[in-house]
Amino acid sequence: MQDNPSAAKAARTAVSKPEKLSAVKGMNDILPPDSARWEWLEDKIRTRMATFAYRNIRTPIVEPTALFVRGTGETTDIVEKEMYSFDDRLNGEALTLRPENTPGVARAAIEHNLTYDGGKRLYYMGPMFRHERPQRGRYRQFHQLGAEALGFAGPEVDAELMLLVHQLFADLSLRNVRVELNSLGVPAERQAHRAALIEYFQQHAGLLDADAQRRLQTNPLRILDTKNPAMQEMVQDAPQLLSYLGETSLKHFETVQQLLTACGVSWRVNPRLVRGLDYYSHTVFEFITDELGAQGTLCGGGRYDGLFELLGGKPTPAVGWGMGLERVLELVRTQSDDFVQPRPDAYAIVPDASALPQVLPVLQALRAAGVQVQMHAGMAEGLGSMKSQFKKADASGAPFALVFGPDELAENHVTVKALRDGQGAQQRQPLAALADWAPTLQSRA
Repeated sequence: MQDNPSAAKAARTAVSKPEKLSAVKGMNDILPPDSARWEWLEDKIRTRMATFAYRNIRTPIVEPTALFVRGTGETTDIVEKEMYSFDDRLNGEALTLRPENTPGVARAAIEHNLTYDGGKRLYYMGPMFRHERPQRGRYRQFHQLGAEALGFAGPEVDAELMLLVHQLFADLSLRNVRVELNSLGVPAERQAHRAALIEYFQQHAGLLDADAQRRLQTNPLRILDTKNPAMQEMVQDAPQLLSYLGETSLKHFETVQQLLTACGVSWRVNPRLVRGLDYYSHTVFEFITDELGAQGTLCGGGRYDGLFELLGGKPTPAVGWGMGLERVLELVRTQSDDFVQPRPDAYAIVPDASALPQVLPVLQALRAAGVQVQMHAGMAEGLGSMKSQFKKADASGAPFALVFGPDELAENHVTVKALRDGQGAQQRQPLAALADWAPTLQSRA
């Protein structure tokens, strides 16, 4: 029986062609030109952090699973449903891709005794990981900015951290972002409130959904931030924590409000704004917009004076916040978007590849002088015609084209041609002096 050559060829092709791979769902590539927007945002953040004297900390993406079980809460959705956890196949250690970074910062501070000589103001930026349904502004790999003030007990630092967010949003020209505050008091006050909450919810057990029934004994505060419409009216009438605060806690909270008002920051008290973990205390806050649908919280934070002890450290007051950068960029696009895409100062047109040994040193001198130069590069068929290179130069957005034609190079010159202002104007410049002319290229860019 004779083989079918076409079938054999098809079989070989099927075997030899590898399967095309795609990114994991909810973990996205950030490509040019969008990556330039991220760089712009990151530059704004670094500049603003420096004005408040917050210094960068970089912690591992992978941490011991126990860190988040203790630091994030065993009964939270993050730990129960969303963490990417695995056992290290080499030693069996339980590890987790960080779903947030406050526990990691606290772990690093304890491990390296960061606060031995006084308080520290720190910030971080980087990817976090949660297994949840991808949606607008919320992904399985997302990027978070956080600021943490470690070793400071006073309300002035609570206010400072909110002023930092307020100023950063002003830098980004964001509007219609409201600030909501509450106080969780101290553990004894929360325990009294917790007992009253449990009693109240037990009296309305018939209205509790499955999540609320599960949280009733383990984490009743979390019931207060339910999104279930059928429970809203009942939750609104639940006992408020503010009614259980003592004089010291009330004074702390009042001082935070006074300082924000003194700096021109509007705020409102939201008695339903809570944190479900026992190590939180005193001030909690959120920055919220109504322009991103259900994902309206841009930044959330609070004081977590009990976390260090929970992680095996010495008692250390601390307060901080976290901010999802995807949501912030989404709001920038929606509201202001005054971002200008980066472009080179000049585009180098090189008609003949044989001229490159003469041209490249000139471009290097320009770059050393601070000029952003994009050199035309060829494809398999060569560098291309002058006409095609000018099209590329125009598409690059560069204000100038540097034409290294044979006539120019024969005289050790280059033609500098304006592509935007004064379009078409051109002049020749000596190659040896072109780096001295660099400020002109930059000032017109």
